[in-house]
Amino acid sequence: MSSTTAQEENKGTGRVITRFGAELLIQCTDKTSLRCTTKRKLDNAACGDWVDWQRNQTGTARIDKIHPRKNALTRLTYRGRANTIAANIDQLIIVSSWLPEPFWDLVDRYLIAAEMLSAEAVIVINKQDLAEQYATEADWEALAEYEAIGYTVLHMNTKDNTGTEALRQHMRGKTNILLGRSGVGKSSIANRIMPDASILTADISDSGEGRHTTTTATLYDLGEEVYLMDSPGVRDYAPDNLDAIKLANGYREFKPFMNDCHFSNCTHNHEPKCSVRSAAESGSISSNRYQRYLDALNNL
Repeated sequence: MSSTTAQEENKGTGRVITRFGAELLIQCTDKTSLRCTTKRKLDNAACGDWVDWQRNQTGTARIDKIHPRKNALTRLTYRGRANTIAANIDQLIIVSSWLPEPFWDLVDRYLIAAEMLSAEAVIVINKQDLAEQYATEADWEALAEYEAIGYTVLHMNTKDNTGTEALRQHMRGKTNILLGRSGVGKSSIANRIMPDASILTADISDSGEGRHTTTTATLYDLGEEVYLMDSPGVRDYAPDNLDAIKLANGYREFKPFMNDCHFSNCTHNHEPKCSVRSAAESGSISSNRYQRYLDALNNL
């Protein structure tokens, strides 16, 4: 073996699958997995990060570099520090259901997260078999309003696999992440869309450490360039560091009107000559979504 080949085998690029304590599990470009440590200055490496790794003479490997991120999902710690829980997300799968009933304010909050991340979003309504019993006219109106501003809405029933293939088609070529409140069926959906997934944390289960990854984000390879990030700690995520500007920018239908507001720092609430408010009053944008925006603004 030439020295060049040996050097190539001892370093490379990979993607963080999950982290457990001070160690990371990464997926290399050849789809094998590798346990790595990380330098202290790189201890913010998170699920989804692309990294450069190098194997030491002892046979262990370490992370030498974190590649620039497309985006990052963060959550504030009790000390007020932003902690990265996932990175390089292409699409948010926002799950709601007919029971428990849809909470459109929370769906809006997840969509704000998607806009902040510059990521795509798919709205999934689970438990389709309960629609006739529980769906209201206002619910159908809300879904139509989401579709009118360009969001994809899919209907699923994990009991008979309705909608599973449609969701997988929308996930192709993307790193996806499941979001939604408790009880809407996220686990059932995950089990449906990845029954044959490569559960990459199996590589560390012999030591028992793999059992501790359930509270952190984990990357699953579903094949065909489909990836899913999943964990209880990520599923209930909603942005918690919003201000008036971020909130307004999270409503994509506001953007064509925002530059026409009389005041550059307009909150689209009480200010005179507000183009966003005028658009809501004229029906150019959804008055329901606008009202939910005002409710969120008042709760900041």
